Amino acid sequence: MSATTTAVFTETWKIDPTHTSVDFSVKHMMITTVKGRFSEVEGMVTTAGEAGEWSVDVRIAAASIDTRTGQRDDHLRSADFLDVETYPELTFKSTRVEGAFAEVGDRFKLHGDLTIRGTSRPVVLDATYEGRGRDPWGGERLSFNAATRIDRREFGLVWNQGLETGGVLVGTDVTINLDVQLVKQA
Repeated sequence: MSATTTAVFTETWKIDPTHTSVDFSVKHMMITTVKGRFSEVEGMVTTAGEAGEWSVDVRIAAASIDTRTGQRDDHLRSADFLDVETYPELTFKSTRVEGAFAEVGDRFKLHGDLTIRGTSRPVVLDATYEGRGRDPWGGERLSFNAATRIDRREFGLVWNQGLETGGVLVGTDVTINLDVQLVKQA
C-alpha cells in the first residue's frame, strides 16, 4: 500500500514601499478629480499553493496622505476625515482570492476587509498580475496592480459642505489604485 502526498510550499513576501504606490481620487466640487496618495505602506503576503490560499495583510500610515496641498492634507488628517490621532492606520486583510494567475496580464479578484477610521467593510480589488523576476541583487520580486471604488461615508468619512450652485464640495465615491511590488523573504 502506498500513499501519495503533495507538498505545500509556503512563501512569504514583503511589500517594497519604495516600489509600491497607493493612490486615490475623488471629485472636488463635482467637476474636478483630485488625486492623492499615501506614502507609507507596509505589509506581507503569504502564499501556500494556489492563489486562493494567499493571505494579504497591509497597513498604511493615515498621516502619510499627500494631495500636494498642505491645507487640504491637514484637513484630511483631522477628525473631519481620517482622524489620524485616533486612527493612525488604514488596514486591508484578505479573505480570499477569486481566480488564478500564471501569465503576465492575468486578472483575478482579491476580496478582503478594508478598515478606515476604525470601521471595517468588505471590498473587492480587481487585480492584474504584472510579473515575477530577479532583481540585480539576487532577490525575487512579484508585482500586481489593483483597483477598487468605495463610498467614503461607509467608513465614517461623512464631512461635506453644500455648494451655492448645488451639489457638494467633496464627492462620496473614492477610487483606489495600487501598484504593488513584493520581495520574497528568506
